[in-house]
Amino acid sequence: MLFGLDGVEVGLIIVFLTLFAGILSGFPVAFAIGGSAVISFGIIAALDSNGLLIHQAIDKDSAQYAALLAEGIRPEAVSIFRYPELPRIGEPVFLQGWEVALDRNVSFIVNRINERVLAGQSIETLLAVLMFVLMGITLERSKIADDLLKTMARVFGPLPGGLAVSVVVVGAFLAASTGIVGATVVTMGLLSLPTMLKNGYSPQLSTGVIAASGTLGQIIPPSIVIVLLGTLAGDLYSAAQEERAQLVGCSDALTYLGEPAVVSVGTLFQAALLPGILLAMLYAGYAFVYALFNPSKAPAVQMGSSNSEPITRSEGLTWFLGAPIMLIGGLILFVNIGLVGSQSTIVDSYTDAGTTADLRTSVGPECAAAMIDLHGQAEWDEAVAQQQAIDDAGGVQESRQLTSEERETLILEKIEAAAPIGTGLAVSMMLLGLVLTTARGVAPSAGRLPLIAGTLGALGVLFVDVALLGPTTSAGARLLLIALPLGLALWGCAGAMKMLAKNELLRVVFPPLVLIIAVLGSILGGITNPTPAAALGAGGAIMLAAYRRLADEGRSGKMILMTTFAIIVLILVGVNFDLRLGTGDTSVETVLAFIVAKAAYLFAMFGILFACWVLFTGGVLSPVVRETAKVTSMVFTILIGSQLLNLVVISFGGEHYIQQFLRSFDNEWTVFLLVMLVLFILGFVLDFLEIIYIVIPIVGPVIYGGTMDPKWVTIMIAVNLQTSFLTPPFGFALFYLRGVAPKEVTTGHIYQGVLPFVLIQVAGLALLAAFPSVVTIVPNLIGN
Repeated sequence: MLFGLDGVEVGLIIVFLTLFAGILSGFPVAFAIGGSAVISFGIIAALDSNGLLIHQAIDKDSAQYAALLAEGIRPEAVSIFRYPELPRIGEPVFLQGWEVALDRNVSFIVNRINERVLAGQSIETLLAVLMFVLMGITLERSKIADDLLKTMARVFGPLPGGLAVSVVVVGAFLAASTGIVGATVVTMGLLSLPTMLKNGYSPQLSTGVIAASGTLGQIIPPSIVIVLLGTLAGDLYSAAQEERAQLVGCSDALTYLGEPAVVSVGTLFQAALLPGILLAMLYAGYAFVYALFNPSKAPAVQMGSSNSEPITRSEGLTWFLGAPIMLIGGLILFVNIGLVGSQSTIVDSYTDAGTTADLRTSVGPECAAAMIDLHGQAEWDEAVAQQQAIDDAGGVQESRQLTSEERETLILEKIEAAAPIGTGLAVSMMLLGLVLTTARGVAPSAGRLPLIAGTLGALGVLFVDVALLGPTTSAGARLLLIALPLGLALWGCAGAMKMLAKNELLRVVFPPLVLIIAVLGSILGGITNPTPAAALGAGGAIMLAAYRRLADEGRSGKMILMTTFAIIVLILVGVNFDLRLGTGDTSVETVLAFIVAKAAYLFAMFGILFACWVLFTGGVLSPVVRETAKVTSMVFTILIGSQLLNLVVISFGGEHYIQQFLRSFDNEWTVFLLVMLVLFILGFVLDFLEIIYIVIPIVGPVIYGGTMDPKWVTIMIAVNLQTSFLTPPFGFALFYLRGVAPKEVTTGHIYQGVLPFVLIQVAGLALLAAFPSVVTIVPNLIGN
């Protein structure tokens, strides 16, 4: 054996040394990975051909190995790590020769590229990367960060460490709207760092908080890290649980687990929401506490007011706190007492299929014992009783088509149970009320007529709903009846928006906030998957950037506002009207709604093209598209190169060797902590993309094949990967910041400043490990 090491161990060392050398050579990482795969395979093949790489494998012809199998131990569970006393035989790492391994690698890489890059199940999800990158770069070029930093500095500046806290807030905001780490760090470094240093902030705190806040885009949705991790995690978890189920004697994971072994990117977005907010709060908390103990290094700074006129404390409490609590609390109260609720009369055409038992109980004794061990005896007994009751009733009742009389009866029941006020109208009027009350608080001395008119209009809409509308009222008739009070309410709302525009905080924060709510709300609410939501975000970002460009040039942005209104009309018409024209009994109302929807769609498309033209003529669109193409190409090239490197590791048994080592530990927590430690260390020298596509496929089958929640495992990995941007000496965020920092800020300052935030990352991981419900509570609530 070479150097006294197993041949597979030497092969793994060669692969990773070649990879590190390729990355550190300065050659583009996307191509260095593929090149390191080719070079390392050549070195391993040469050594193996000369008999220098010998793998000590278990002798499967020995009596001891046969005795283990006779005891009921499966061959997959036997390894040299768990049973080191078994006899071994020396064999080359390429059992059939390197030529056969090369032939297999070439054929496999073609299949993998086809499955995972070109036409596989994950390709639609990977398209979200392109859209989110386009969204982020467009917003970054629209100078949204400039306005946010100036506004937040005015809001938080008077607090101890307020400028540092404002950087964290803006970092979290940009993370949810752009998610581009490099752009965020560079922008905040250019804008905030000189201001913080000028006002007496220490270089260490200033650089640390900027670098750390810029990396929040890696965990706060929509995060490219989570999109890429999610496409891998779903496949790894499903395959690992299938293997786990078969190892214990069950036919599939659904039988063994009692639920599908599925984890989606949308679910991971839900799971990442609270951890991302937690990290931002930890960053801001550290900056605030640091300022309390070191006031000279993080002083309070007066940056001016963000409102056009002074607001007294009583007015602020009344209109910014009291009124929203009353409106939201009132809506919740009315829902609970049945005054607000569903008015839908839609019923299914088929009956529900009969329920099945919670667990499949018609399994073999080996699988039954494993399921009892997993779920508990009480849950197994309950499932057995449920199945017995189903069998006694003649089996699971099949779904059948309802008769016309049954459907009429169900419709009448829904009409009788309908609430007086529909949920949609109630929520809409509540939101309109929030706009009116906020406008009253922002502009106390402004004219009250629009606010009074808006309030009367909103109340009028609710009165018409109670007095004149019912569950059977058509959408067209409903619109005609509420047209007058709704018009009055919208006129008042338009006046309120002019008042709100006088407040700099609302004027700067509101547009990107709406975009964030639209993108994340559609994903977190389960309305759509990440790819259409990312497309919505990209389109919204283009419109925001165009509006900003028109404003900078002194031109009117009415076309962008009208396009936004057309999109809102399109959505409302699509939700409230049946736009199908070929149903045979098409009404005039449906035809008119279709015409309105079609006109709104065409106008919206024209508006988006107009926005693209504005950005193109302004010299913004071309660099945005060029930069998007660069980033996306890098991601997919790294994906292809990492697949090649992964196949090289598989070809000489490296992946199987590592997985056997990890499975030799009886405690899965030990395995998980070991993997997390390795990922943390690799973060010092590797970017998150290399770790996701090279390391995770190797260790994933082990860490996703246990009892841990896959959502929690994935988010823990994502938070750990976030540290790869911060950890010296190769943290990318540190390089970005070093490139724009003034001369008086040294590399030592940056390293010293980021260390507390690396420790905060570790503390955040510890909190998530101690309280996993922080990760799982949002998906569980939305799922229920």
